[in-house]
Amino acid sequence: MNPLVSAPVASFTDLLLDAVCMVDAGGRFVFVSAACERIFGYRQDEMVGLAMIDLVHPGDRERTLAAARRIMDGQPNSQFENRYVRKDGSVVHIMWTARWSEADQLRVAVARDITARKQAEAMQAALYAISEAAHTAEDLPALYQRMHHIIGELLPVQSFAVVLRDAPDESLYFAYHANASGPESDAQLAVLLCEEALRSNRPLRVAPDTLAALPPALLAAARPDHGCWMGVPLTTPQGTIGALVLRDAPAGAGCASYTDEHQELLLFVSAQVATAIQRKQLEARLHFMAQHDELTQLPNRRLFHDRLGTAIARAERHQGRLSLLFIDLDKFKLVNDLYGHTAGDQLLQTVARRIQDCVRHADTVARIGGDEFVVVLEQVSRPEFAALVKEKIHAVLAAPIDLGEGRMLQATASVGVAHYPEHGADMAQLLRHADQAMYAAKQKPEQSAA
Repeated sequence: MNPLVSAPVASFTDLLLDAVCMVDAGGRFVFVSAACERIFGYRQDEMVGLAMIDLVHPGDRERTLAAARRIMDGQPNSQFENRYVRKDGSVVHIMWTARWSEADQLRVAVARDITARKQAEAMQAALYAISEAAHTAEDLPALYQRMHHIIGELLPVQSFAVVLRDAPDESLYFAYHANASGPESDAQLAVLLCEEALRSNRPLRVAPDTLAALPPALLAAARPDHGCWMGVPLTTPQGTIGALVLRDAPAGAGCASYTDEHQELLLFVSAQVATAIQRKQLEARLHFMAQHDELTQLPNRRLFHDRLGTAIARAERHQGRLSLLFIDLDKFKLVNDLYGHTAGDQLLQTVARRIQDCVRHADTVARIGGDEFVVVLEQVSRPEFAALVKEKIHAVLAAPIDLGEGRMLQATASVGVAHYPEHGADMAQLLRHADQAMYAAKQKPEQSAA
C-alpha cells in the first residue's frame, strides 16, 4: 500500500464499480482500486509501478499524454475517452474523470469501462454505413471495398474476402479478396473455411482454442503463422449466397486471437452485408438486361449507340480512325421457317460467339435487330484492317453450325463497312454508309443462302 493512500480510503474505493487510479508526476501508477482488475485485467499489485502510457492503446497515446499535461497544469478533465490494452491483449474503452493534486503530487482519476457502449455505437454506425453503401456504391466491387472498410473499423482485419456462389450446387469464387500482408497465399484456407461454414451453416473460428474442434481438412490447412481466422455465412431470406472471411495477424505479431464476441459481432453484421450484396447484384442484373440482348448477351442497340458515340468522340479528340461493320445474315427467315425458331436462336447465338472471336477485346460487337449485328473497331491505323476482319467473319461463318438433331448448315452474311472520318463525321452518317454498303453486298449474286 502506498503511504500516500490510507487504508480506510483504499477500502472504500474497492467498493466502487468504476476504477480509481493514482499516477505520480513520473507517470506511474501508485494506487489502483480493486475494479482495475475487472477493467484492465491486471491485479492491483501487478499494475502498481507500471507506466500509465504503456497500457494505453498506441493510437491514443499522443492525445492521452497531452491530456495528462493539461491536468497537471491545473485543468481538471471530465469525460476524456481513450483506449487501453488489457493484459490479455484485448482493447477496452475508458472514460476518465481526472484532476491533479498539487499537495500530493498525484494525478487522481476515476475510470469507467464504456466498451459496451462504444461497441453498440460502432454497430449502429456500421449498420447505417452498410445500408448507405448498398444504395450509393457505384457497383459490386465498390460495395465490397466499402464493406471491407466498415468491418475493418469494427474488427482487426489483415485479410478480408467475400466468397460467393451463384447457385447452391455451383462452385465458390472470390468476389473480393484483399490481403494487407502481401500475396493472396491464404486463398486455399479461405475457401476451405467458407465451404465448412456453408456446409454447417454456422460461423467458424480458426484459433488456438478452436483447433481441436475443426474438421480434418481445415485443421490440416491451418498453421500458426496463418494467424486467426473467422468465417460466417452470408444468409438472405432466399438462401445462403456465400461467406465472409476475415484473418488477423498471428498472435505472435502482437495481436490477440479472435474471440467468440468477435464472431458474434461479425455474424450480426453479415446479415446486413448479405442483403446489401443481394441488392447490388439485382441492380447489376437489371442494368445488364437493360443494355444487352437477352439471347446473345451482346450489347443491344441502346448500348451500341452509346459505345459508337463515345468511340467517335475519342477518335475525333485524338485524330484517330475507326471502322464500323454492319452484318446481316442471309435468308435468316428461311432457317426459322425450315427448322423452327429454336434452331434460329441457336444459329444467332453461334454467330454472335464467332463474330466476337474475330475482334479484339476492346472492340464492340452488338446485336441491333433480329439477324443484324454491328462491330465497332477502334484505333484502326489502316482501312485494310477492317477488310481483314470482314474476311475473317466470312470464314468463321462458313464453318458448319450444329443446330441440333443432326442438322448442320453453313451461314453466310452480307457485310457493309464504313470508316471514320472518310464516310461520315457522326453516328448517323457512318451507320447510313455501312447499311448501304451491306445492302449493296447482299445484291451480289455470289452471296448464298444460310
